[in-house]
Amino acid sequence: MLEEMISKKYDLLKPFLDEKSKRLFAAAEALSIGTGNISIVSRATGISQDTIKKGCNELKSGKSLSDDKIRAPGGGRKKSVEKDPTLLSDLESLIEPTSRGDPESPLRWTCKSLRNLAGELQNIGHKVSHARVADMLRMLGYSLQANKKTIEGTEHPDRDKQFEHINDKCKLFQGEHQPVISVDTKKKELIGNFRNVGRELRPKKDPIPVNVYDFKDKELGKVNPYGVYDITNNEGWVNVGIDHDTASFAVESIRRWWNLMGCESYPDAKKLLITADCGGSNGSRVRLWKTELQKLTDEIGLEISVCHFPPGTSKWNKIEHRLFTQITLNWRGKPLTSYEVIVNLIAATKNSKGLRVKCMLDTNKYPKGTKIEKKQVEELGIIHDEFHGEWNYTFKPKNMVN
Repeated sequence: MLEEMISKKYDLLKPFLDEKSKRLFAAAEALSIGTGNISIVSRATGISQDTIKKGCNELKSGKSLSDDKIRAPGGGRKKSVEKDPTLLSDLESLIEPTSRGDPESPLRWTCKSLRNLAGELQNIGHKVSHARVADMLRMLGYSLQANKKTIEGTEHPDRDKQFEHINDKCKLFQGEHQPVISVDTKKKELIGNFRNVGRELRPKKDPIPVNVYDFKDKELGKVNPYGVYDITNNEGWVNVGIDHDTASFAVESIRRWWNLMGCESYPDAKKLLITADCGGSNGSRVRLWKTELQKLTDEIGLEISVCHFPPGTSKWNKIEHRLFTQITLNWRGKPLTSYEVIVNLIAATKNSKGLRVKCMLDTNKYPKGTKIEKKQVEELGIIHDEFHGEWNYTFKPKNMVN
């Protein structure tokens, strides 16, 4: 940020400054932010550090240390790019080999450090240092960038309208004091003495020793934490499964939430709204998900409505940032060595906004590959909303169906 501000000021003043003024401007900026930051000003202006140091000495002494001769336009040493006309284009072909130059560039699969870039340029005949490469990259508009998660796939044209539909339906249910839950499966976790990302306070030089390699323990395996988040009450339920993450497991998780938490919080409930992702075990196209939900609605006597988020928008699902991120923060830096440890850590999750979480281990078997025919789903009598019925639909208990 600081470097960018200096660069903008320098670019505005540059047409009005002679060689000495440029040096003194850079020196004044360096002294104002501390002499140790000469490199920042150098990167922002393209003026060498030696020149800025010279300017700093002039400002500190109050007198010019040079003969104050101003070079004529075009005077002084020629720039590398002027003496070597192919230098810039060759550098660009190394930086962006997929769009410029040879796709088999030697740097395509290596770290694009300044020294590696300078070395490759030297290999093809250019006389250039890594410092000069840095200057040229700034000239070309490059800077160090990290990856940014922004690509979610093709955006559905009705994405925003579906968000509005979900929001309106949630408000309607909440206004009638009916439960609204957000559901999803958290990332599968290895059980054992494995490294868990994050850090926690411990005595100095006493980290918890963990396995070097994250090879799955054949006896302990993995767990599938399926979460149910009560949006209105800020309460979470997590069903920790040890078998497959199937639609049967997803619906069983919702069943357990209702029997152990939901029915107490909403004793007068007549219906339930579930918001879920479009894929996974609770996906909009999963037939088993729908047949299991019909069983659940018949069992508990509630009318169950489902609203799916559009494809590629799972991060908008409230359970992700209201519950799952809090669990991750709570167990950071702690090896998940057993089922008991996982259940206890999840149940102990809290935050400043009053989040309360309950958790249970699910030892049932949920075999994969259960076949549900299309006709079976059609016979359920699902009520599809007029707007995107494939995403928004309702199940009624059989004793309520005319």
